[in-house]
Amino acid sequence: MRDSLIDRVRERLAAQAWAELRPEAVAAAIRAESGGVLGDTEMLSSLRVLQTELTGAGVLEPLLCAPATTDVLVTAPDAVWVDDGAGLRRTDIRFADEAAVRRLAQRLAVAAGRRLDDAQPWVDGRLGGIGTGEFSVRLHAILPPVAFDGTCLSLRVLRPATQDIAALTAAGAIAPVAAALLADIIAARLAFLVSGGTGAGKTTLLAAMLGAVPASERLVCVEDAPELQPRHPHLVRLVARAANVEGAGEVGLRELVRQALRMRPDRLVVGEVRGAEVVDLLAALNTGHDGGAGTVHANSPAEVPARLEALAALGGLDRAGLHSQLAAAVLSGVASMCV
Repeated sequence: MRDSLIDRVRERLAAQAWAELRPEAVAAAIRAESGGVLGDTEMLSSLRVLQTELTGAGVLEPLLCAPATTDVLVTAPDAVWVDDGAGLRRTDIRFADEAAVRRLAQRLAVAAGRRLDDAQPWVDGRLGGIGTGEFSVRLHAILPPVAFDGTCLSLRVLRPATQDIAALTAAGAIAPVAAALLADIIAARLAFLVSGGTGAGKTTLLAAMLGAVPASERLVCVEDAPELQPRHPHLVRLVARAANVEGAGEVGLRELVRQALRMRPDRLVVGEVRGAEVVDLLAALNTGHDGGAGTVHANSPAEVPARLEALAALGGLDRAGLHSQLAAAVLSGVASMCV
């Protein structure tokens, strides 16, 4: 299919933005722009090309929909990488050229409600409804000349964490003695943080522990991306919102933590503590909100205090204040269990 025909069909469909991109609408646009000279085989081939160009994640959609995929990365038209649990590997998928990669990046940015062009050459957003709609995707894209070798796409698959402690124990992810300890932490209504590096399973473990919370308790979860989905009958989920293309409408985690405190939570949960919201979370845990929880990035438990110190500094809390809050909110409960 000639590039000129693709461009004409795309412009025709863009002028009919009110209409859904149903196959018959795309086929009608192809017939109109080709002058009716395409045969049935050429028409079907052109329809497949246009559907790939205009809907979903295009040629990357099969990779994103594969059950084991965690990341899909594009560094060049002929360099598409996937991580499906065994590390990054190069795939056979190819884009026609750099322009095709750029078009996909810009289309995904629009789908995420963001802007991506020469004036705003990078975007960070979230896509919903990929594949069957069972998961969302975190999008990052950056355009040349900032990306020196061409448009770069980074897509992380965000699947809901729904496993419980029993399932993780049966799979060998948690030792039976550790599972018993986790159950005791929940039963004692102790505040806790789950730490680990990227992809270590922090959200999965947190969701499993929250699934063990008694059904009579109300969970209010605050997240940057909707990943937590514990098996619990009384769950309220608050998700942060990025600014729109005009730079307005942003709702950050810190504001959501404050709003969550007014929603009568039995347990306040921050899916990932990554900024100044750590100050509000620790304040809440020190004012009668027992059993709160969250996750934090750290390569080892010994590095957690330093990580929290850096985050607390963003919220104006000094080192001494942080350690005082942390000791009262989290460490005192751990000490009581050890006794």
